[in-house]
Amino acid sequence: MTGANDGIWLRLAAAFLITAMSALIREASDAATLGQIIFWRSAVAMIPICIYMALRGSFPGAFRTARPGAHFLRGTLGALAMGCSFISLTYLPVAHAEALGFLGPVLVLPAAALLLRETISLRLVLAVLVGFAGVIAMLWEGLTMPGANAMIGVAAGLAFAGLTALYRDYVKAMTRTESAATISFYFALFTTCVGLLTLPFGWNSLDPGTTAVLIGAGLLGGLAHIAATEAVARAPVSVLAPFDFTGLIWAVMFDFVLFSTLPGLPGWVGIVAITLAGLLVMLPARRRSDL
Repeated sequence: MTGANDGIWLRLAAAFLITAMSALIREASDAATLGQIIFWRSAVAMIPICIYMALRGSFPGAFRTARPGAHFLRGTLGALAMGCSFISLTYLPVAHAEALGFLGPVLVLPAAALLLRETISLRLVLAVLVGFAGVIAMLWEGLTMPGANAMIGVAAGLAFAGLTALYRDYVKAMTRTESAATISFYFALFTTCVGLLTLPFGWNSLDPGTTAVLIGAGLLGGLAHIAATEAVARAPVSVLAPFDFTGLIWAVMFDFVLFSTLPGLPGWVGIVAITLAGLLVMLPARRRSDL
């Protein structure tokens, strides 16, 4: 019970941090190239990760790993997912881009059942289906946006959702032998190198404001990655999946505060459905001893 509840709270925190990071990425996407965004988000993220290592007394011991190949594969999947996510944020409002990403938890359930042999209860399936219906309602506005740019964002968001489903189950398996700090550090290091490799293709000159936004995104991303990795180390992926949907509520708030946009009626219907999906899992989890 305690471990699962801790995992849920960590996943809720990660959802907020990831959404806040996404809002900053959206803010910087007009001035910075994709490679620059990946570099700054990843390089700065190593600061909170190293602090986290030190607080846990694992610095620099957490740098040691017996599975470099696993970290390379995780880094490759994560870098592809990160790139697709940032492309989606470039062409879509934060809420719509995040909604596409929330298709990931729907794909996590069958993946968790097949790869991790987790037991998927009818209640969990129902919760994610309700959340999926909410995501579809939120997507209605995004999918009906005119122009090719919106469709590029939608295609990138769908790719991000699929990659997310793959690498979350892979991270879950890695936590059996690797600490959250080790996984987070090597992922940040890998994607920093990926971003740096784009330098010969041309980076834009950034003003201090955009640089500050990218630094903030990196700090939030590092904290989010630690929280998300610690969450899957404490609770089954299938239990955590519906709580990702809470990030959509934060996305709508950031769209309104930063970009003065709000969803229409389908969007609000989606928010209610997504909230109900989270409650459907959270309330029984407080009573059931097997969680």
